[in-house]
Amino acid sequence: MKIKLYNSLSKQIEEFNPVNQDEVGLYSCGPTVYNFAHIGNMRAFLFADLLQRILRTVGGYNVKWVMNITDIDDKTIRDSQINSPAWLAEMGEQTNSEIENLKKLTEFYQDAFLDDISSLGINIEHFYALPAATDYIDEMQDLIRKIMKNGYAYIAGNSVYFDVEKWRHNDKYGKLFKIDFDNFKKGARIDSDEYEREHISDFVLWKEKKENEPFWDFEIDGKNLQGRPGWHIECSTMEYELLGLPFDIHTGGVDLKFPHHEDEIAQSKAGYDCEPTNYWLHNDFLEVEGEKMSKSAGNFYTLRDLTQKGIEPLDIRFTMLSAHYRTKLNFTFAGLDSQKKARRRVQEFIWSLLDDKTSGDIIVDSDKFRNDVLSQLANDLHTPKALAEIFSFINSNEPDKFTEDTKTKLLNIFREINNIFDVFSFEAKPEEINQIPQDIINLADERWQAKKSKDYAKSDELRKKILELGWEITDAKEDYKIIKL
Repeated sequence: MKIKLYNSLSKQIEEFNPVNQDEVGLYSCGPTVYNFAHIGNMRAFLFADLLQRILRTVGGYNVKWVMNITDIDDKTIRDSQINSPAWLAEMGEQTNSEIENLKKLTEFYQDAFLDDISSLGINIEHFYALPAATDYIDEMQDLIRKIMKNGYAYIAGNSVYFDVEKWRHNDKYGKLFKIDFDNFKKGARIDSDEYEREHISDFVLWKEKKENEPFWDFEIDGKNLQGRPGWHIECSTMEYELLGLPFDIHTGGVDLKFPHHEDEIAQSKAGYDCEPTNYWLHNDFLEVEGEKMSKSAGNFYTLRDLTQKGIEPLDIRFTMLSAHYRTKLNFTFAGLDSQKKARRRVQEFIWSLLDDKTSGDIIVDSDKFRNDVLSQLANDLHTPKALAEIFSFINSNEPDKFTEDTKTKLLNIFREINNIFDVFSFEAKPEEINQIPQDIINLADERWQAKKSKDYAKSDELRKKILELGWEITDAKEDYKIIKL
């Protein structure tokens, strides 16, 4: 099945055609490991996971997936410094070595990150590589030398900067994000790894060391510049070293279009004389209860904050995947509860298909159902429409009425769908889930009788009461089922 993707470079949906028909090169901007990743970060990583699963399952491709680990930047240095107030007690005592402290902090949070994404259903084995920036210092220095040799970098103080004005005479700067150059001042420089979009200036490739900061020696143009790489250069280097240029797809959040991804394009072309990638894919922001997530607003959550509230990670995964990646996701606790119930509805249907004690004579067009779902996923990863197809099918069919052959075919299709969503179980329904308290059964029977008598007000009232007690009623033509929420 052909896959179509929205390319931020062309700003339109295109049919996906990989460089190599047998394998897709995929690079995702990964975490900066100075703290626990928040749920806005997690949306970007789940989007990349969704993409690579659709490429494998729907497109039939092998995927070479690389996600970088930023373990050297302003934030990791700040929080690893000796006597930093952000230092966590569980990491043990600090040393007198800035590099050792940096390594200790970033390894701690890298391990935490891998634990978190694993609990969200991201399979670590799907990655071709999870490279750390500090493992590629020599290669970054080589790229900076090439950019300098080609005339697009210069030394100021003990730092090296990319010359944006010179590059603009050679190629477009602003391919992903419309840049207003009216206030651009030639020669203006910025050292920060991250900066606001209105700050259009020469950006740092190699950053001069400050007091009590880790540093590496860098021989360039007859000088030894002690310092460390800028943030943008790491991705250009690791893409080239691990995937080759151009590779197929680069993913990240919309906030990375500028400056990070724009600078990647400029660096790669200035140093390697090649566009880094053919398809740029960006996911939109995550908001919480309709507001931008921030600590000051009291709506800032890590995955661990949510799991401590008793929320299942797979319900978080399902909730995030239920929205299209190019739309803003309003993450609410009411919405999370609703998606938890939706996931359970699909799970109950699968459990009914697994039940070998019930069968009937109904045959459905399973091939059409499969095509309806997968074609939506192939069309720019449209998970909401794919889920709509699934629920339409579930609402229109009673699994215990299917023939055994139909149930087998449908189970295989749901397993294929779960290769993408990875939130459903195909084990037999646990016995404790089948144990419905007698008071719930009595309320459900009373509600059923009210509905048959067309006393819909009483029927709705009893349904709400059953919901409040943690159970849900699903009606069929001549019967109903009680489902634990």
